[in-house]
Amino acid sequence: MVWYVKDTARLSQSAVLEAVLNYGDFSDVKTLLKVIGTKKAAGIFRRQMKSRRHNYRPEIANYFKLYFQKHA
Repeated sequence: MVWYVKDTARLSQSAVLEAVLNYGDFSDVKTLLKVIGTKKAAGIFRRQMKSRRHNYRPEIANYFKLYFQKHA
């Protein structure tokens, strides 16, 4: 999923979440939410969205904003 990093063990949860939500399929998202938990993922996502700069496409940001409002 994150092909541009040599040492994937050093990736932050924030970076992994962003990559999976932007580029992963539904199965990838489900797996990530099982691993880190929906509430934790929602917290990371909300912190990222508060920043002026984030890398979410508008449709992705809107979808997961609504998703986490309902499920977290």
